[in-house]
Parts: sequence; C-alpha cells; structure tokens
Amino acid sequence: MSIILAILIASIYIFLQQPTFGKAPSGERLERMKKSPNYKNGGFNNLSFTPQFAEDVSVPKVMFNFFFGKKLNLKPSKAFNFSKTDLKNLNPAENVYVWMGHSSYFLQIDSKKILVDPVFSGNASPVSFTTKAFAGSDLYAAEDIPELDYLIITHDHWDHLDYKTVTKLRPKVKQIITGLGTGEHLEYWKYDLKIIMELDWGENFDLGNGFKVYCETARHFSGRTLKRNQAIWASFVFETPNQKIYIGGDSGFDTHFEKIGEKYGGFDLAILENGQYNEAWKYIHLLPNEFFLAAKNLKAKRTIAVHNSKFALSVHTWKEPLEQITQFNEIEKLRLIIPKIGEKVNWEDDEKVYEKWWEDYE
Repeated sequence: MSIILAILIASIYIFLQQPTFGKAPSGERLERMKKSPNYKNGGFNNLSFTPQFAEDVSVPKVMFNFFFGKKLNLKPSKAFNFSKTDLKNLNPAENVYVWMGHSSYFLQIDSKKILVDPVFSGNASPVSFTTKAFAGSDLYAAEDIPELDYLIITHDHWDHLDYKTVTKLRPKVKQIITGLGTGEHLEYWKYDLKIIMELDWGENFDLGNGFKVYCETARHFSGRTLKRNQAIWASFVFETPNQKIYIGGDSGFDTHFEKIGEKYGGFDLAILENGQYNEAWKYIHLLPNEFFLAAKNLKAKRTIAVHNSKFALSVHTWKEPLEQITQFNEIEKLRLIIPKIGEKVNWEDDEKVYEKWWEDYE
C-alpha cells in the first residue's frame, strides 16, 4: 500500500510540473505581494468574509451532486451556428464589442484594441478531455486576433487564463494588464516582464493620451493548483478620453459594487458575470437577481452578461442564465445587451433589439 501511495504522490507531483499550471510567485514579486494590505496568512483575502460554500450547505452533498447528480441540458443538444466578426479589418473609428463565449471578449474603444480573458483551446481545465467548450462556441483562435494594445487577465482560473491561448497570442500583445501575482505565470510562459502590468486593488496606471486603468476589488478567489489565492482576483475600470468601462471578472455580490459606482460616478458599459452560479457557492458568483443589483449599484448605462454559453461549470441548464436575466429585466428594464457569440456590437446603439438567440437551441 505504501508503494502505491508513493507512486500516486509522485505522479501528482510530476503532473503539476507541466507548464500549463504556471508558477507560484517568488522573489521581488512575492515581496511586493507580502506588502499588500490584501495579503495575509500566506495568500490574498476578500474584503468580506467569503466561505467557498454557503453556511447551510453540506460540502459532501454539493460535491456529490456536482459530479454524480442528475444533469439535464447542461449543454446544447446541437452545435451553435454563429458567424464571427473579422477583427482584423474593423473600422478603427468604431467602438466595438465581440463576445467569444464565457468570459472571453474583444473590445475596440477609441481605437484601442483590448482582449479580455481569452480561452480558445477548446476546454477550461488542466486536461483536455474535461470541461470542453460547447460545440460551435469556439469560433475564435489566436490567429483571428489582431495586434492588441492590451490583454487583460482578471484572474488565473482555467476558464479565464488559458496557457495555450496566451502563449500563441504572445507576439501580438503590446501590454498585459492583470492582478498582482498573475504575472508570475505569464513571465514563466516567456512574456517580457517589461510589458506585464500587475496591479493590486486600489492601484491604477496612466496609459497615456487620456487612457487609464484602475484595479478594483472583486469577491472571488484564485488558483491553478492545490494552493489557492497566490494571485489576486480583480475587476478593472478602463477609462478612455470618452468612455468608462467596467470589466467585472468573477465576483459574488457585495458592497464593493456600490462603492465602485460611487467612486467613478457610473459607467458607460459594465460587463458582468451571469452563469455557472449556484446557491451553494453564492458568495463567489453572482446569482441572476444579483446581476441587476450589481448593475444598478455600478450606475451602469448599459450592461453585458458574460460567463455563460461555453462551458458547463455548474448544474443549471446551459441557457438558464440567459432565460433568468431576460425575465428579470422585464421588471428591471435596464439596457441589457445579450449578443450572439461572434456578433459585432455597437453598445452605444440603445435602439438595437437583441434577439433571444438561445431559444433556437435546446
């Protein structure tokens, strides 16, 4: 038995040495992290007490239901049939949003080209045969992406930071914006340290010519290996001479949305997660009704929902997140933008009606 256990431990150790897992912070980066007011007891911490599971939840039961429970319609019954926008030939004068499924999206704002949390490898896990992208959802590849002014990585989870994708994108990226600690992965993956901008909550950087980025809090966690919270999870405010965009990343509901809304006086556009939620882990992901609370607290003129329609990371049906927020919005009546994957969106066109495309799929 001891020999089998030793072999198992050795196998896990060897498996975790693959480049895709990244690297734990060290040296000057780790020393900077230790000086952060958000870093305590060997890791980053949320501002509010944030258990992984709700207090009234049995963790073994949650795990059993997730892995072995009855699962209906977690994925579409047929492949999506979408058309992709040619990102390399956009009019540079256009403000454009293109969703790539889940939390991956492209923004062109005041001629700047930005890519957020790209995952184009076909799955969102350490092994290729699990957490596969829905058929037809993986429209884009690194080859489709133009030269980028900014690559923004909100945190280092597998469904937001993909090794294969970011390494293929490396020649196209002028600058990376991410949370403190995540740069260790990127530097390990041969990104030039000079183009990696790591920010802690409350820090900002003047990008020049009227462009500025602010790192703000989120209520979540991080980690690609067995040790969590070695890099900070963040939301970002991207300010241009004419726009203020809120890039939400992953976050459970908390008072930070209202504080950020007050701090910046509202946003032209807020991009918020809606999907892969569960009452059992309600503190680390927004529930559909909380999506609207967050949008209103941020004082967002327009809101786009992401974190859905590409990977099954919870036990709700694949299209429940979209059904839920459209139903809620019949009461809330916010400017809610829910495009198809690959569709070119002018978010300033407040007259455009977005069809309920998910109704064409079961």
